[in-house]
Amino acid sequence: MRGDGKRPLAERMRPERLEDYIGQEHILGPGKPLRRQIERDELSSIILWGPPGVGKTTLAKLIARATRCEFIPFSAVLSGIKEIKAVMVDAERLRRLGKRTILFVDEIHRFNKAQQDAFLPYVERGDIILIGATTENPSFEVISALLSRSRVYALRGLTVPEIQTLLGRALPVLGVTAQDEILEQIAIYANGDARQAYNTLESAAASATDGQITETAVQDAMQRKVLLYDKGGEEHFNLISALHKSVRSSDVDAALYWLARMLEAGEDRMYIARRVVRMSIEDIGLADPRALEQCMAMKEAVHFLGIPEGDLALAQAVIYLCVAPKSDAAYKALGAVQADVEKTVAEPVPMQLRNAPTKAMKEWGYGAGYQHAHNVQDAVPGMECLPESLAGRQYYFPTERGVEKRIAERLEEIRRLKREKSPNEEPPR
Repeated sequence: MRGDGKRPLAERMRPERLEDYIGQEHILGPGKPLRRQIERDELSSIILWGPPGVGKTTLAKLIARATRCEFIPFSAVLSGIKEIKAVMVDAERLRRLGKRTILFVDEIHRFNKAQQDAFLPYVERGDIILIGATTENPSFEVISALLSRSRVYALRGLTVPEIQTLLGRALPVLGVTAQDEILEQIAIYANGDARQAYNTLESAAASATDGQITETAVQDAMQRKVLLYDKGGEEHFNLISALHKSVRSSDVDAALYWLARMLEAGEDRMYIARRVVRMSIEDIGLADPRALEQCMAMKEAVHFLGIPEGDLALAQAVIYLCVAPKSDAAYKALGAVQADVEKTVAEPVPMQLRNAPTKAMKEWGYGAGYQHAHNVQDAVPGMECLPESLAGRQYYFPTERGVEKRIAERLEEIRRLKREKSPNEEPPR
């Protein structure tokens, strides 16, 4: 790390050793693929794919240093084929001198097909080791010929603890101190982007009081209120509980409020999406079967659009669930079944429900008494499908709300027909 105070903090905080690099343990941890390539000095051309601020440029520079390669940065925004050819002349000259060159192409997805094609002969001849960085899916944005000659590594957004570690290292460089809660709030706000976290910290440090970064300074840097929130602590669970109970209570305004609180505090959108899907199953169920469809579509939209566009899909799903008819009948039914499974003997499957693929199995009684539904009137046989000790047991009791009202009517008809056709009619339990 270098101490030139005139450069942006993110630039000054770039580590100079691979051991100091934070994050991406799934590819850089001991024994992981990229780590093995570097340690064995068997590096080939690679594509680093990940969101902004996760360390793609830093990692490329560290790889060049660890493998003792010449590092040439190249911007797809500022360069064209003419510049590519000029750089390649230098790379070929270095190769003849026994020096390897890593050509780092930032935002490689911005190159068109012809520009990407220009790299191919130099990659094939070994004049360069290409490291491309992109925030876009390489399958769509990088030509297949280049992809086939490269290995793609997907980088992840940094976690809150990882960004906190980076911010903690930066405090002495800025000559300030800050409480852990302040650093955590900046890390949450950064949403996996270390560069944004550094920028926020640097801006807050400029307003520090007596060398201490205050909550007010962070609020000014973020240009928003710092919300009380801890993604791993009590407030995290308090807010998701408030959202869930507001949805269950059909209070759309309160539900939107608690959702906005979580969004503003930087909560993982896919975590919220998973919980909203759960609400559609647990509290709406078959009273409105489309609720689950809406929520699964929301999950895809959140994943596809990201922040902030995907937040509207979350809000839309929450509104839908609030106004939908409510039922926990399916939730209760499964709970009742599980209770019986736990406290009763696991009886063998009744013979009438067993397949008899062999002659011997037929002789043993497999399939005896089976009634094929399509061969009986109303397609409702009187055959018992529960084990003998649980025969006649009822678990699912639909409500009179929404679609479940129609389900209840149909279920009553089915149960009446089954009782009429059953040879051992007994009242339901």
